[in-house]
Amino acid sequence: MNPTLRFSTRVANYIKYRPSYPHAVIELLGRECGAKPGSTVADLGSGTGILSQLLLEEGLHVYGVEPNREMREAGERLLGPYAAFTSVDGTAEATTLAGASVDLVTAGQAFHWFDVTKTRAECLRILRAGGLAALVWNTRKLGGVPFAHAYDQLLREFSDDYARVNHQDTVSDAAIDAFFGAGRWHTATFDHAQYFDFEGLRGRLLSSSYAPEAGQPKHEPMMRRLREVFDTYAQGGRVTFAYDTEVFYGPMQGIMQGDGHAEQRPA
Repeated sequence: MNPTLRFSTRVANYIKYRPSYPHAVIELLGRECGAKPGSTVADLGSGTGILSQLLLEEGLHVYGVEPNREMREAGERLLGPYAAFTSVDGTAEATTLAGASVDLVTAGQAFHWFDVTKTRAECLRILRAGGLAALVWNTRKLGGVPFAHAYDQLLREFSDDYARVNHQDTVSDAAIDAFFGAGRWHTATFDHAQYFDFEGLRGRLLSSSYAPEAGQPKHEPMMRRLREVFDTYAQGGRVTFAYDTEVFYGPMQGIMQGDGHAEQRPA
C-alpha cells in the first residue's frame, strides 16, 4: 500500500496512543543544531504534529510537511493555535517549500518511509547555508524485556509486512550515511516510556500501520493473543513500553569523505 495512505484509518489511535519525545531531544536540537526561538524548521512527515508541537513550544517557526490528508488535518487541528505553524501538503521528496528557506530539517518517526536519495536532494535545496538535519524516532527496547519480546513476536506472527516496514528492521547506518554523507552525522540516545492498561495497549497496537484492522482475517486472533500477552506481563494492571529515543543529526552541506560516524551518548 502507498505509504502516503497507510495511516488514513488510524489517526484517532495515533493521536491518543503514540509516544511523544523526551524534552532532552529539544534541548539537544537547540545545543547542537541551533534550533532556537525564531529559527525556521521543516518537519518532514509531520503527521499529527507530535514533534512539530515540541518545536513550536520552544518558539520555532515550523512548516509541517505531511502528504496524508487525514494526518495533516489532525495536525492542523492540534497546532492551529500556534501562529508560527504552517501546514504543507507535500512530501519529504518534494516539500513545495522555497529554496534556502529553512534553518533545520527534522523528521520524527517517518524517515523509514522516505526515498533517501530524493529526500537528501530536497533537504539540500530548502536548507539555508549551514543548515542541519535531525532524525528522531522511538525504538522499542527488546533485550531483557519479556513483555517487549512477546509483543514483538505477536507483530511478526500476525502482521504480513511488519518486518518490511518497521524502522527497527529497515533503517541501517548505510541509510543514515546516504542521507547525511558518510562520517557527517552524530547520534544521541535517551530513555523514554509509556504505560498502558489493556485498552491503551490495544490502541497503541492499532495505531501501527502494519497491524490488521477490524474485519481483516488476522485481527481477532491478534486481539486474543494481545489479551494473553497483557494478562501474562501486566503489573498493577499496566504494561510498560520502554523506548530508546534515538536522534541522528548533522550538517547537510554536500557529501564529505570519511569513515564511520562520530557517536555521542549523553548520560
